[in-house]
Amino acid sequence: MMKRLQFANYKAEHFLWQVSGKVATITLNRPERKNPLTLESYAELRDTFRDLVYCGEITNIVITGAGGNFCSGGDVHEIIGPLVGMEMKELLAFTRMTGDLVKAMLACGKPIIAAVDGVAVGAGAIIVMAADIRIATPQAKTAFLFTRVGLAGCDMGACAILPRIIGQGRAAELLYTGRTMSATEGERWGFYNRLVESAALESDVLDIARRIVSGPTFAHGITKTQLNQEWSMGLDQAIEAEAQAQAICMQTRDFERAYRAFVAKQTPVFEGT
Repeated sequence: MMKRLQFANYKAEHFLWQVSGKVATITLNRPERKNPLTLESYAELRDTFRDLVYCGEITNIVITGAGGNFCSGGDVHEIIGPLVGMEMKELLAFTRMTGDLVKAMLACGKPIIAAVDGVAVGAGAIIVMAADIRIATPQAKTAFLFTRVGLAGCDMGACAILPRIIGQGRAAELLYTGRTMSATEGERWGFYNRLVESAALESDVLDIARRIVSGPTFAHGITKTQLNQEWSMGLDQAIEAEAQAQAICMQTRDFERAYRAFVAKQTPVFEGT
């Protein structure tokens, strides 16, 4: 793992990796097939997000797709076909591995922004769902289409996460039918934060990323942790957890920097410490 912590020079095998300042952009890059995932790209994405926990120089991640589409899900020939011939032990190893990608995204400690154009279906829709912020174009087509291939809608955490974003009834409809959620529906239901034209998608998302990076990045990590952990907490427990988390943040130099900047009528410059 240690050799992979130099993320500025990291060379991914199964997706494009670009670093600008403290923002890393992951681009799924099989545009001729609408960027499907393979067993290898699943694993590399999982391992990359796991390693980002220990990477101080990257504080925000953008994930997107090449060629006007986000991701068409698992590759039919390289994943779906082989799964048909597997025994239960192998199948469970696969489904746990794909779920581990979502776990790694939630636990990486960095805000993740999904930039979605065109198709985002199956596992592609799940990756978008697991991001913290989701920006799409009017051409975005999102579908949790597992039932259309004879599977349950409960894939990679969909039954836990999707209802929290768009509500139980809407999530149930999408997961039972596998139908496509249009971009306007996605924005209206709160799945997408907003819609922007394709030509502006990259610049808009990077602008959000840079605004987040300019903030107190240590505290952002605490926010992400609490957003995820408080799903399973009662209100009293959540308030106590936030009291402890905020007390930790009050010990950072960034908290002091903000105070001194306020007194001096200046804009604080946060350093993540």
